[in-house]
Amino acid sequence: MKHFKTLSELHISNNYALPENPMLSLVSCTYSESIKHVEFTSDFYLIVFKKINAGELIYGKTKYDHQLGSMLFFKPNQLIEIKDVGFQEEAFTIHFHEDLLNGHPLYHEIKKYSFFDYEVNEALHLSPKEEQTIWDLYYKIETEYENSQDEYSREIILSHIDSILKYAKRFYKRQFLNRKELSGKMVTKFNEKLYSYFQKGNLKKHGFPTVKFMAEELNLSPGYLSDLLKQETGKTAIELIHIYLVSEAKHMLKESDLSVSEISYLLGFENPPYFSRLFKKEVGLSPSQFKHQHIN
Repeated sequence: MKHFKTLSELHISNNYALPENPMLSLVSCTYSESIKHVEFTSDFYLIVFKKINAGELIYGKTKYDHQLGSMLFFKPNQLIEIKDVGFQEEAFTIHFHEDLLNGHPLYHEIKKYSFFDYEVNEALHLSPKEEQTIWDLYYKIETEYENSQDEYSREIILSHIDSILKYAKRFYKRQFLNRKELSGKMVTKFNEKLYSYFQKGNLKKHGFPTVKFMAEELNLSPGYLSDLLKQETGKTAIELIHIYLVSEAKHMLKESDLSVSEISYLLGFENPPYFSRLFKKEVGLSPSQFKHQHIN
């Protein structure tokens, strides 16, 4: 497997013309092009727009179900694998080295875009109007990239990349809403998985479930699951897990003679003070105060 440290290495390996900028490259593809097999990691961020009519694109162990025009987002050091892919229509890839962001607000902002941690089957599927918005921004970047670059070029290019990311975040929210209408509320499925976890006695065996575990149970990436739940409920996956655990704790405090420490351990908390802080945050009372209240 190859790891590309420079954009020039990536371009030479794929028989592309050398990039105009050592920190940024744009690659356009047409319907007549195809990729047999590529597997690599890199030091770059990638923003990809594809319409694929054949083949298989794998991210980690997840196959990308190609259908509409879609956007994919990759961050440095993520594994990307492409097999026998043909492009249905014009597509583009924006590669930019993480060093391009140094000293720019986007250096910090880009870390807030959780879709860089989504799996490929959670690609952003665009409507025709959304596609046009993204293409317009790409062409603006292309104009700056192909013209003689000056002291303003980097700032202008990064502002357009930032706009693409902001639009992607907006479009993902639309996708979350559409998905909810098509497949029902994710929070219902999430709570069903939590209930099953408790009923099977997994709490005693493995402790309270992690977001990663819940995401795997629902065939989603942790980031996508949390963002989807946040859209539906206003709370992230870990917050919903905590709410469920506090609900169980309230029942145990009312119905058993167990101490607060014993209950915290039964609920998978290795640190009773952490359990007490979490309980008070959700309920407004400490576990001891809650138990005393109900005994009285």
